[in-house]
Amino acid sequence: MAYQVTQIQLSYEVARILPSNDPDFELYESFKKRFGEDGSVMVIGIETPDLYKLPVFNGWHALNQDIRTSPGVQAVLSAASLFRLVRNDSLRQFQVLPLSPRPLTTQAEADSVRSLVASLPFYHGFVSDSAGRSHLMAVTFDQKKLNTKDRIGIVLEIEKKVRAFGDRFKIPVHMSGMPYIRTKFTGKVSNEMVLFMGLAFGVTALILLFFFRSIVAVLAAISIVGVGVVWSLGFLVLFGYKITLLTGLLPPLIIVIGIPNTIFLINKYFEEFSQHGDKVRALNTATERIGEMTFFANVTTAIGFFVFYFASSPMLAQFGLVAALGVVVTYVICLILIPIVFGYLPEPSSKQRGQMESPWVASFLNWVNRTVHHRRRVVYAFIGILVVVSLIGAMQIKAVGYVVDDLPKNDPIYTDLKFFEKNFRGVLPFEVSIDSRQPGRILTPQTLTKMRLLQREFEKYSEFTRPLSVVEAAKFLYQGYRGGDPKYYVLPGALEMSKLAAYAPQMKGQGNVFKGFLDSTRRYTRVSFQMADVGTVRIRELLTTLQPKVDSIFNIDRETGQRVSNGDMYDVRITGSSAIFTKGNEYLVDNLKESVYLAVILITALLALLLRDVRTILICSLPRIVPLIITAGIMGYFGIRLKPSTILIFSVAFGIASDGTIYFVARYREELRRGLGISAAITNTIHQAGISMIYTAFILFAGFAIFAFSTFQGTVALGVLVSITLLMGMAANLILLPAFLLSLDKRTRPKAFANNESAV
Repeated sequence: MAYQVTQIQLSYEVARILPSNDPDFELYESFKKRFGEDGSVMVIGIETPDLYKLPVFNGWHALNQDIRTSPGVQAVLSAASLFRLVRNDSLRQFQVLPLSPRPLTTQAEADSVRSLVASLPFYHGFVSDSAGRSHLMAVTFDQKKLNTKDRIGIVLEIEKKVRAFGDRFKIPVHMSGMPYIRTKFTGKVSNEMVLFMGLAFGVTALILLFFFRSIVAVLAAISIVGVGVVWSLGFLVLFGYKITLLTGLLPPLIIVIGIPNTIFLINKYFEEFSQHGDKVRALNTATERIGEMTFFANVTTAIGFFVFYFASSPMLAQFGLVAALGVVVTYVICLILIPIVFGYLPEPSSKQRGQMESPWVASFLNWVNRTVHHRRRVVYAFIGILVVVSLIGAMQIKAVGYVVDDLPKNDPIYTDLKFFEKNFRGVLPFEVSIDSRQPGRILTPQTLTKMRLLQREFEKYSEFTRPLSVVEAAKFLYQGYRGGDPKYYVLPGALEMSKLAAYAPQMKGQGNVFKGFLDSTRRYTRVSFQMADVGTVRIRELLTTLQPKVDSIFNIDRETGQRVSNGDMYDVRITGSSAIFTKGNEYLVDNLKESVYLAVILITALLALLLRDVRTILICSLPRIVPLIITAGIMGYFGIRLKPSTILIFSVAFGIASDGTIYFVARYREELRRGLGISAAITNTIHQAGISMIYTAFILFAGFAIFAFSTFQGTVALGVLVSITLLMGMAANLILLPAFLLSLDKRTRPKAFANNESAV
């Protein structure tokens, strides 16, 4: 497995959320095969009134040329690389004339370029904003390099060149676009996986050292859990998976979840050794009793992860499968290696054995025992009020996601994206795919007119930039055909289009303004917009509003108001990264909700197998659900949105919190088998199980709290909210669960505990 880990790879592709048979995903995949990746453009922005001053413009020109010659770069568009079309009647074709084919030598030339750019409406809003102060350079990547490791080196090299330009001319530079954002995200995921793995080992080692006061014992426990981490990462490689934002959390999660196994085993070993001083017998007893109890505890935790495997989302399924296997394998490794290793280690000293019996823990457990025996009504009233208040808060939760949602507001990726949204309305792709259903139909006047109406409809929404389409290309061609006068930047009529067609087919190379927007059969085309990161709720509103309007433009006869015949219909659908992100986010949230329900059902079924009593099953379920309700209330009151990273909390926390429930019930059953009454059994269980439950909750709290140091806000929310939920779960299992058990039947042993004596 260690060898497998050496083969592990980071994922450089967009995370696959939608299943392959989803209609929207199928459309998007066919769109990319036909026109290429829509998120293949990196944008560079500057804000200065001095771009057309000779030194600055030449520097911008040099940067443009330098980036264009970089490996993996397909094209670069900026004010320094624009061209115009000049009609050549003798050749019956257009000549492509660069506005600045070489570095300029005089300020007059720079002023001339500025005038020429202003006279070409095709470029307005793309290379400069309306005020002429903000300027943009668009870098298109080679499709073959876009989703590979090579992209990182290309992006970092471009970033280095851009920052050198900014430093030279004292101009702040901004960078964004999907290739840049994805590259930065990948780097952060890689760095954080190493950071959190180190923090998890460090924090848990310190806690173990505090508990057991033996460096050798701590190193042994940490090393054994480390073997589980290696196996978990090895599974990733064996299954052909890669490191993503989710799977990057696996190493620290396995550490945090695996350490309690060692706590339970070592604590029981110390407890047994203190009674009779026989090391082998103590290890045997600890392995048998704790092994059986932690088996069910680890199964519930694994279920909390494994339910994601049944989601149709490949990203969730990969995370759920490997996490579940990692939990189970780490449990087995701990169960086998802890007794072996501690069998070779020296006998525990009285100081080590007594460290777990802290006075404040004993005092707290005494208070818990008094409370559950004498103040249950107060407990029920308090929990009832808390649940009602939490439910009110939970109703205020909003489900919305953003592309850069997980980044803090002061992160350069976020601030740069906002720069482009402010000055250029955004950089996120939003596409309209048009299938005319007939070869050669796209460039007919009828279709072009419909596309112009579509663009006018989109102009009504401030979220979108100006479009790029064959309509805009035809207008650009017509302006060149009519001598370059800006007033001719219009869609020509049918007669003029036929004249223009004699010149357009000869367009070659960089002058081919149709490239990437028209297939070879002229049956398919696209209308490309960029948009701001307005969130999934607003994008869903736009999709719901625009799709019917788009369909009516193409498939409703404007004169009769009736749908056109089947042979005259167009297949026009909205797609692109923004639409797929929205659909994927909604799909993921729905899948995660289903996973929570499935986790509750499966773990409750496990308890049913264990307890064989409906009343007791219901009682054991409530302490695990109450913390989730309270967490939902916290999210609502503090404005934490429901999104994939936060809804993940509920399944994970429910599975882990169930460990405490099973551990408490297992010890309680053990006390009853010794012939104790319910009250005495509750008291003994609180004092005996409570120690490990408190320390385990403390370790889990500290372990998950390390995620608060993440630069991803979703990971921060995951760490903080899971930590809070687990603490509340510990309190519920120590206070609410025994209170319920006492209220269930104070006079006779519950039926579940009279049967199946061989069970846990």
